[in-house]
Amino acid sequence: MTAPSAGALREATGHVSTAPSAVGATAGGPRIATLRAELRDDTAFVAVAEPRLTWAVENTSPGWIQTRAEATDGRETVALDGRDSVLVAWPFTPLAPGESREVSVRAFAVDGETEWSEPVTLTAGFLADGEWVARPVGLADPERDAQPALVRTSFRIDRPVSRALLFWTALGVAEPELNGEAVSGDVLSPGWTSYRDRLVHETVDVTGLLREGDNVLGATIAGAWYTEKYGFFAFADRLYGTQPSFLAQLRVIYDDGTTETIAPTGDGWEARGDGPLVDSGLYAGEHQDLRRTASTADGWTPARVGAAARPGYEDVPVPEARIAPPVRRIQALPVADVLTSPSGGRILDFGQNLVGRLRVRVRGEAGTRLVIRHAEVLEDGELGIRPLRNAKATATFDLSGGDDVLESRFTFYGFRYAQIGSDEGGEIDIAGLDIADVEAVVLHTDMTRTGWFESSHELLDRLHENVVWGMRGNFLSIPTDCPQRDERLGWTGDIQVFAPTASFLYDCDGFLVSWLRDLAHEQRRNDGEVSLVIPAALPSFGGLGPTAAWGDAASVVPTVLHERFGDVGVLSDQYASMKAWIDCVLEVAGDGGLWAGQLQLGDWLDPAAPPDNPAKAKVDADIVASAYLARSLQQVADAARLLGFQTDAAAYAALAERSRAAFVAEYVTPAGRMMSDAPTAYALALEFDLVTEPGLRRALADRLAALVREGGYRIGTGFVGTPLVTDALSAAGHLATAERLLLQTECPSWLYPVTMGATTVWERWDSMLPDGSINPGEMTSFNHYALGAVADWLHRVVAGLAPAEPGYRTIRIAPRPLAGLDHASARHVTPYGVASVSWEREGTDIVVRAVVPANTTALVDLGGADDTSEVGSGAHEWRMPSPAPQCLPALPGLSASLADVIDDPRAYRALLDTLAEADPGRAEALRTGTVWAAGRPLRTALMFTPPDLLDRIDDAVRSATT
Repeated sequence: MTAPSAGALREATGHVSTAPSAVGATAGGPRIATLRAELRDDTAFVAVAEPRLTWAVENTSPGWIQTRAEATDGRETVALDGRDSVLVAWPFTPLAPGESREVSVRAFAVDGETEWSEPVTLTAGFLADGEWVARPVGLADPERDAQPALVRTSFRIDRPVSRALLFWTALGVAEPELNGEAVSGDVLSPGWTSYRDRLVHETVDVTGLLREGDNVLGATIAGAWYTEKYGFFAFADRLYGTQPSFLAQLRVIYDDGTTETIAPTGDGWEARGDGPLVDSGLYAGEHQDLRRTASTADGWTPARVGAAARPGYEDVPVPEARIAPPVRRIQALPVADVLTSPSGGRILDFGQNLVGRLRVRVRGEAGTRLVIRHAEVLEDGELGIRPLRNAKATATFDLSGGDDVLESRFTFYGFRYAQIGSDEGGEIDIAGLDIADVEAVVLHTDMTRTGWFESSHELLDRLHENVVWGMRGNFLSIPTDCPQRDERLGWTGDIQVFAPTASFLYDCDGFLVSWLRDLAHEQRRNDGEVSLVIPAALPSFGGLGPTAAWGDAASVVPTVLHERFGDVGVLSDQYASMKAWIDCVLEVAGDGGLWAGQLQLGDWLDPAAPPDNPAKAKVDADIVASAYLARSLQQVADAARLLGFQTDAAAYAALAERSRAAFVAEYVTPAGRMMSDAPTAYALALEFDLVTEPGLRRALADRLAALVREGGYRIGTGFVGTPLVTDALSAAGHLATAERLLLQTECPSWLYPVTMGATTVWERWDSMLPDGSINPGEMTSFNHYALGAVADWLHRVVAGLAPAEPGYRTIRIAPRPLAGLDHASARHVTPYGVASVSWEREGTDIVVRAVVPANTTALVDLGGADDTSEVGSGAHEWRMPSPAPQCLPALPGLSASLADVIDDPRAYRALLDTLAEADPGRAEALRTGTVWAAGRPLRTALMFTPPDLLDRIDDAVRSATT
């Protein structure tokens, strides 16, 4: 469709608008901007023989749509009909193991064509069936559990080599070296997978490190996730194994064309346990003695061959090629401030709660012990270490006597603050230790940043930045719940609610596809039930049965990845898992369409829940479970239909409708009330489309808005309701209510932690109390991303940028300007290229600008009517009148309704300030305990207040609103 005229747009939207203007192509004509294969753009290696291709076109004329394309691999050129340019099926003969090809594409449109793209070299990074022969090796006679080790072998190359690839993995983590040089800069590789069923191997080109003659291949290994003790309190134990192991082999291609596998781990390898790395653990931290070296010939003994596994984990799966980026060093932050604690310690503040470790350059007397302790927050001026629970999170270094660079190798810490001292906890005086020689190294999976949001509201922008940092810290090998305490597990409920936000901020398709493979493996061992954490490191939790909102990650995450990345492959790969999950739930739920009467986590961490019982939410857990049953049934039905499984699609759609109807019959009154009169109940009913009758939906939305106001526009939802409540409000016309909820700074709210100095999203709304003390609950983290899922609403609704078709093939431009903002914008690197939407106030108008990438279209909804207009690629601009500011009436003092008082910031502030002058405790009790309802006079909230104080409050409210 062509861009509408000014008159047509005015008629369609009810707003005065200029015609959208599209920027024409600049000199040079259209060109292929990017070309990638499969799900990674950080390497030339691909994990499959037929990698899908994605390309984006730029520098095009307005409305540019691809009509066909051509692709070449240097051997054949293939015509590709149609518009598809995202995850297009490999059109050539499959790649053989180790084979490299140079791929180029060009695209055609009605008004022109691109040149051939710059060739992209793709190399098959996988092995042939039966090619993997490496066996685990490690210390034969360790002195203690989880003892780090050095392993090595020597081999000889007797003729010229054209290429050498190292394939390696570990039961634990490793840093391989060839002839004394590190083979890569990856960190904590190969990462954490479900060790019984899945290992990931790295593929590294080591041609440049190999030499004719004698060579030495070795590695430093540590236990990390493989040997960690999982569980809580005193019940933690090792699950997978007692010692780390290394597995590797070289594929050498000689100049004469012959190929040989050499140096596979197994017989002939040596090991020793007295290297510089003394001890290492994810929770405990790490000890290095830099006086120890492994350069001498003495001390090497034959390596253990075979895994040092716990019962049930003896079998080692054949590893598969990596499909997600590895963890890498991403950034280094300098010390932002140096603080002195009340005990006299020197605490380094890096200004940002982050995940990684310190790097310290120092010279000191040999044997001097330097100890680094980490914490996310301070309490009473000292490191706040109580939330770490059993995690020591301590790095210990014994100096060599020379110039040392200190950095933990096989662990990570969640921290903003660090204290460097002695083993006894006191300060240590080391000549040459300067603050300029200390930096914090940020670690996370090396995903590409793809999403940004900005506004005129400083606290809101900091909240969004906190969400980004929370994702960075917790997307480390797997999507974890927290990075600091004795947990760091792949909790399914957290990623289930956060996946949409994550998919906007970073290109995390490959990262989550990899994790979903582990989910499916663990699920097959559990009769379709999805564990609370993936990998399933908490076997003691296995008896709880299926858990709503957590296990539903099996259906939700693949659905989100298809929606956001256009990835049909993940639905195909995960369909059996999606189906197994919902079949498992149906078996325990019975034939009535509801999922009720079973143990659930419910709306976890509802702010009304007591610190020691985070599952005790206002909403009935049966409502949560039944809502998720209906939603997951519909998602499985939709996936089945897309994949062509029509019988399944019809069956699951019918079951979804049965559950939807049962939900309404059981939990929704004809008048539009939920049986649990809590915000999460209403948000679920609306956002999961469980209530479809328009009048009933309006009533539910109105009651939700009333509840939010009655709660003083403070958060009343937990993990389940929080990602839904602002959407439910704004979609039903209660945008102002959603805005008040979003911009609230009182506790609990999204912005309260920001006012307390937070630089990441907290696990609890009040992880830190207003007095600066840490929440007394046993479970408190200052870096959890789940409650940051509201950022997806900022992107889609406040800024107005969302996918209308999978992968942003069609974009939805639908900004909803908030009265308290002067401007807002979102920018996202879609699979087709960069898309952006921004709006700003100019005088009495709001100007909306958008950029639509080539080969896409956009549906434009500026909020003035039910229908939308459609525009093509290019730059566009619309102008519409800004709504007049709300004029609040004067309030009649104590006779004013509580609803009117909370809706008028002037009155609310006057009330609290006046009451606080006389009785601060009473003011706080009124703030937190009042139901700000319509029809109730302010006087009713002030019973037993002295008459003179009532008079002062009456006068203050009247004066403030006159």
